Amino acid sequence: MKTAQTKAVNVRAARGKYSVACRRGVVEQAQKEIAQLGKFSSVHILSSPLVWHALEKKIRSGIPARLASFVHLFDDAESEKNLQSVEGLAQSLIAAGADRHALIVAIGGGVVGDVGGFVAASYLRGVALVQVPTTLVAQVDSAIGGKTGVNLPEGKNLLGAFYPPKLVLADPELLATLPEREFRGGLAEVIKYGVIADGKLFAFLEKQMDAILRRDSGALEYVIGRSIAIKAQVVSKDEKESGLREILNFGHTFGHALESVTRYRRFQHGEAVAWGMMCAALLGHEVAGTPADAVSRIVALVRRIGPLPPWPEVKPREIMDAMRSDKKARGGKLRFVLAKKLGQARTFDDVAEKTVECILRYAPQVFVKPVESLGKCNG
Repeated sequence: MKTAQTKAVNVRAARGKYSVACRRGVVEQAQKEIAQLGKFSSVHILSSPLVWHALEKKIRSGIPARLASFVHLFDDAESEKNLQSVEGLAQSLIAAGADRHALIVAIGGGVVGDVGGFVAASYLRGVALVQVPTTLVAQVDSAIGGKTGVNLPEGKNLLGAFYPPKLVLADPELLATLPEREFRGGLAEVIKYGVIADGKLFAFLEKQMDAILRRDSGALEYVIGRSIAIKAQVVSKDEKESGLREILNFGHTFGHALESVTRYRRFQHGEAVAWGMMCAALLGHEVAGTPADAVSRIVALVRRIGPLPPWPEVKPREIMDAMRSDKKARGGKLRFVLAKKLGQARTFDDVAEKTVECILRYAPQVFVKPVESLGKCNG
């Protein structure tokens, strides 16, 4: 069984290089890792009640109370990823006396990382940040790259900032208490990396998915390490999402729209991305010439991480309207990341809306029916 080849990865950013340390037990060495960043006037942990209750003992073994005496908790539901949460945390930091030389340590999943990162970026115009991701989605994706932000009623992540952390500590041991549904949903982001950048990783996932679902330590550590390496390479080349970084949005245009039209209450992020990747695979076949066997392999692999919440009973046009509010849209025109083949993806502009609408009509069936039975939108 493979194990992760990379234990620490450096990421280049305009504000300076930072390290992603990925290894079992790294959280227990967090005090030493943080000490290498310099001295801080105070250290503040931002987390959620659920995460803190489950992991406080393990976290405190590496970040003792004498180092981080202030703990600020907030609801990490996707529906609470908003400005009200940012304001509440900022007020809590003020009450604790946090100044410009304070350090924020965001401990949790994607919502904690995004909200905590946005608080760090905006509080007193920016304080230092360390990310400690505790979910699979956060470890392989959202904690790396410096994208922070919150949702608005009109769409996901419409308000935010590019604000890289000083350090990311990705400890696979923290996934031991992760609920099964969150773990399986997180695998969608891992599959994404195989589709957009690494055909060998995709093949490994096909072969070892059963072991990964059992949380086999060797298989899991390998795919986490490989995913981190891919994400780091992409964001180091394109920090502000002006070109190459857009490939990381494979499946996300569909996925974010699904989250938006269901008011962030039906899907966990990874589940929405899973649906989105299957839709993007079908759209790729229509627009980018993605081979039929590649489409079938993508759909089949995504199905193995299921079950997923069912497709919502909304009209395709409602989903398309939500897509137009997506931050990746330009001038109201829909843009999609599509894979011409496994391991290679790019952004496609001016995709015909009738083709997208057709894919959305097929979408409710894609999780249960053979891909070949769905027909074609063109020709």
